[in-house]
Amino acid sequence: MDSCVGANAIVHYAAFQLARHSSLPCNNFASSARSYMASWLGPAVIQTQGENAMSPLQTAETRKDELVARCLPFLQEVRDMTTDSDVEQWLNTKYGLDSTLYKDLARLIRLGVQEGWAADVEISGPRYRRARLVEPCPETFYFSITAVLMDSTGNDQTNPEGSLRGDYHAHPYGEFNMVVPLDEGAALNGPNGWCYGGWTAPAPGSHHYPEAKGGAVIALFFLPAGRIAYDIEPPRQ
Repeated sequence: MDSCVGANAIVHYAAFQLARHSSLPCNNFASSARSYMASWLGPAVIQTQGENAMSPLQTAETRKDELVARCLPFLQEVRDMTTDSDVEQWLNTKYGLDSTLYKDLARLIRLGVQEGWAADVEISGPRYRRARLVEPCPETFYFSITAVLMDSTGNDQTNPEGSLRGDYHAHPYGEFNMVVPLDEGAALNGPNGWCYGGWTAPAPGSHHYPEAKGGAVIALFFLPAGRIAYDIEPPRQ
């Protein structure tokens, strides 16, 4: 079986689901997670991973695997939703700054930027970087996962409020976008104004310049079918 996510990420996902739905102590998760994974992927896939496949249950082999695994239950929940202002409000109500999901993903994506495995491709210098973490596939419910870093500090674009604008683009199928400020007061512009942390949910067919102000901010975004279009012309001023 070919998979867009690593075996360790799948192990983390199994462990997370067991932690949610089981009263088993942690030291029983390894054998139980193996059974869980076998029921999901098939025993042949699990056997090829060897006896060491469960070691990430004690110590994560990579932060990226942990991040991807933590995203999977969320992607399963939103897979049939169409982004708009109502969905944005729902995201910020259920998965806002104080939620476990937001805190977990924010911690991991900050580490990813610090450690150099997320948002590691320069688009326009080191203050505007972007990279896709995972391509759409069955395990991610056909979402892609991408991280972008935008840092408005000291930019020379002369935009209002000293903001930094990135590449103009469109969202053919919409976007679920988690905003993680790195600097106090940093924000990312969304369809309903500046977001200082939380979620934006641009609707299908929407298009814009990504725009940050107040310092550095990370956007961790999820695209249905991985669809995003950078070959679209911005409106004339």
